[in-house]
Amino acid sequence: MKVFVTGATGVMGRSVVRSLLAAGHDVIGLARDPERAAMLDAMDVLPVRGTLFDQVRLAEAFEGCDVICNMATRMPIGWSGLRAGAWRANDRLRSEGSRIVAKAARTAGVCRLIQESVSYLYADAGDNWITESSPISVTAATEPVILAETAAEEFRDAGHESVILRFGSIIGDDGLTRWRLRRAKAGRPIGLGAPEGWTHVVHVDDIGTAVVASLTAPSGIYNVGAEPIRRADLVVAYGRAVGATDAAFISRLLQRLGGDRLEPLTRSQRVRSEALATAAAWRSDHPQFGTDWLLDVVSA
Repeated sequence: MKVFVTGATGVMGRSVVRSLLAAGHDVIGLARDPERAAMLDAMDVLPVRGTLFDQVRLAEAFEGCDVICNMATRMPIGWSGLRAGAWRANDRLRSEGSRIVAKAARTAGVCRLIQESVSYLYADAGDNWITESSPISVTAATEPVILAETAAEEFRDAGHESVILRFGSIIGDDGLTRWRLRRAKAGRPIGLGAPEGWTHVVHVDDIGTAVVASLTAPSGIYNVGAEPIRRADLVVAYGRAVGATDAAFISRLLQRLGGDRLEPLTRSQRVRSEALATAAAWRSDHPQFGTDWLLDVVSA
């Protein structure tokens, strides 16, 4: 297949590109500047200059593609995400950019759209299992994600195919994982939410394989990640990876000060990620979280 990937130079995009190329697909990527165009070229991806907000240019670039994978995000790392305006660029990519991508794909006659999303949309469910049909909880922080999903659903309603992938929190060679490891090594708290709560995580490599499976999956929403783990176990694993024995949770007061932006990340979410396996025979290469996920990052 001929697959166009937006956000191809980002953490998720690079994983997607690697998996698509390994599966024998032709990959085209969007580059907003010469530096990113050179990065794509080095990745064996055909670069196309443009931005996510130029619908005419996108429609031209999408011509002849079988699938569009919209993986474009720009998430702030760590405490920088609590600064005023820190999420503005990322929110715009999802709320406005995703709508433009879907419209350009329709104009270009593309049959299938794959849209990234996040599983922290789901409402806190305590110890109960969460599936794709479980209730979501929309706040000012999560509304842009809902708008991105809506754009993909409208693309499907117009007679095309769309797959929405709700990923767990990414762990691997990415900025947030490294930030948490540095804090754990320095003896600073890293845990969010209640220690007994559940969290849904995904190894960065599984992002790409899930997208490859989505090329032929039935239209719909799918959770993607490893088996859910207790938040306390996640924090302990980060500490062990850097030789720290006192990894701890951020105080409830500080978490409350984080407001709407931090609240979704504190929810107890025991998320199942089995539907994509049933629908498209996807198999996670990292089905259970462990300290080994972190050791490659520590040694890098």
